[in-house]
Amino acid sequence: MPRAARALPAWLAHPLRWQRLPVPWAAVARGALCAGPLLGLGIATGRTAAGVLAGLGSMLAGVNDRPGTRRTGIVHIGLPALASALGMLMGAALQAAGAGWWIVPALFAVGFVSGAGSVAGPVRSTAGMQMLATTILGAGMPLPGAPWEKALYVLAGCLWLLLLRLVLRSPRPAGGALSGERAAVATVFDALADALGAVGGPGAEPARRRLTAALDRADEALRLRRLTSRLLRRPARAEELLLAERFVAATALCEASVALLWEARPLPARVAESPRRFADGLRTGRPPGRLSAPESSSAARGAFDRALLDAAVAFDRTEPVSRPEKPGRGGPGWSSPVRRVLRAVGRPTSHGRSLLGPAGRDYGLRVALCIAASTAVALLLRADHWYWLPVTATFLVKPDLGPLFSRMVNRFAGTVAGVLLFAGAGQLLTLAGAGEWWPALVAGAGGALLPFATRHFALQTVAITLMVLSFVHVGGDPQAAFERIVDTSIACGIVIVVGHLPHLADPRRRVGQRVTAALRATERFLRHVLESEPGADPTDRLALRRAAYRALAEARTTAETAAAELRTARDRSPDWLTAVTAAERIVDAATACAVRLDHGARRPRPEDAERLCQALSTMADALEDPRRRGTGTPGTPAPELRADPDCATLTDVAAELERLRGYAGTG
Repeated sequence: MPRAARALPAWLAHPLRWQRLPVPWAAVARGALCAGPLLGLGIATGRTAAGVLAGLGSMLAGVNDRPGTRRTGIVHIGLPALASALGMLMGAALQAAGAGWWIVPALFAVGFVSGAGSVAGPVRSTAGMQMLATTILGAGMPLPGAPWEKALYVLAGCLWLLLLRLVLRSPRPAGGALSGERAAVATVFDALADALGAVGGPGAEPARRRLTAALDRADEALRLRRLTSRLLRRPARAEELLLAERFVAATALCEASVALLWEARPLPARVAESPRRFADGLRTGRPPGRLSAPESSSAARGAFDRALLDAAVAFDRTEPVSRPEKPGRGGPGWSSPVRRVLRAVGRPTSHGRSLLGPAGRDYGLRVALCIAASTAVALLLRADHWYWLPVTATFLVKPDLGPLFSRMVNRFAGTVAGVLLFAGAGQLLTLAGAGEWWPALVAGAGGALLPFATRHFALQTVAITLMVLSFVHVGGDPQAAFERIVDTSIACGIVIVVGHLPHLADPRRRVGQRVTAALRATERFLRHVLESEPGADPTDRLALRRAAYRALAEARTTAETAAAELRTARDRSPDWLTAVTAAERIVDAATACAVRLDHGARRPRPEDAERLCQALSTMADALEDPRRRGTGTPGTPAPELRADPDCATLTDVAAELERLRGYAGTG
């Protein structure tokens, strides 16, 4: 973010923020070969409607063309592609039935489903948004063809980009078919080395969060590999099992590293760089080489050295510990210990993600009201091209795309820039002799810009505007460019009014649910650490720790978005980020506690463990419902959190709980 923006309020500074990402050159090449060539093919063959629809499908798929393995790409592109085709089928069927005012309640229903899907995860949220957009376009764009035919053209455009995704890929490390998964696991070791290098400094906690994100990505890549094995009913190959065992070793090393982060004593450079040798070994296929010498200065350092030795043994093996199992009821081709750990770290968490839960209903109602209102206004103003306005509102209203004010500013600025660029490019290319082909060239340029533009919402809007105006121009509406600015202005007004309705804008319902779910996941992990027996299988602890960190990462993202919202003076929303940060420190402290217990520290008394866990549960209740602040019966004192002074394992946990209780107001 520019330095000048740092002094601005969060809601005003957020539109100026951008992500610093490497240029995805392979994705840029795929984008250039999608919408533009497909639109050009439609112009050349005289089937402009087919070219427009196929180009539209490839554009929607290009929005989801993000870095990852081939299997994650298939999921992240394929599921929204099916939703886009379904939306076009529904919209075209509505148009064939005769568009009228009854289209408003129909789009209200589709908008509710799309908005409610926002709580189900990013992939399904994107699928819902694209289904709504193609439903509106299918119902409003005057293109010839049967509904099923239009849906197939959209799906074909999506599949064309997916095919290019499988062919045009970035250079990968050594590993053949497993190169993407190897890269994901190698990133975990790199993030681990960065975290160890930050021990004792101000960047320790952000480094731990980046490590959590890297673990999530590697976890997803390996789970999709397992899913493929199940679907194909084939046993896993030895190299797949070896990579899975190395990922399990990485997760154990991460747990010990969190304990080192908690101790906050800077580490020698050779210790911090040891995990990077494993990352280099995964990328090159060579042995990791010499590692740091063991040391027993603390329980955390001893656990780290033991995990480092286990990882070295895993990298030294050329055959997996357990041979692949035969396909059967237990899951095809995965050795039992590895399968159990991978299933544990990848176990999905609910976090209150029900589409009919409070957040799902609020999101769904907000999207539905915006779409219905914008459709009604558009039918009053411009019945022949009414679809522009609700499509704009679709991309503005989605709650998981950032703060509302930031979305509105960036959408308007990007639309104006895109319209001006489109008009200027049309004049220049026509003078250059491009003739009727110039919209295809502009669409190709927009497709090439789209992967790079993911770093900022306004830049992404510019790319999408260039492509959509190209489609509409070829489809027979050359005057749509400047109408786009008017429709965007109206859509911004509708969305900002609906988005600030008192009930739908309540941050306690939108953010408090995620924060509460994260605190409950933290409580489950803490309870397991304090109550498990010595020598217990660490698989469940690993699963609960990963679930807690995953829930906290989601809560932090939601809380950061809420912190950057434009709020009225009456809004007294809690500082959710304070609660999330405190909960993250509790998980870190509990992880360090678990490492100490594994190395012979005195175990807590059951009554002490129950008191601390109950206090955390009470804090979650207080954040979920302000009427439940306190510890139960009025006048009952808050439970004493002071840990047994003879049990050092509880001291840090109790101190962090005390800080969180001060925030939650339960004391």
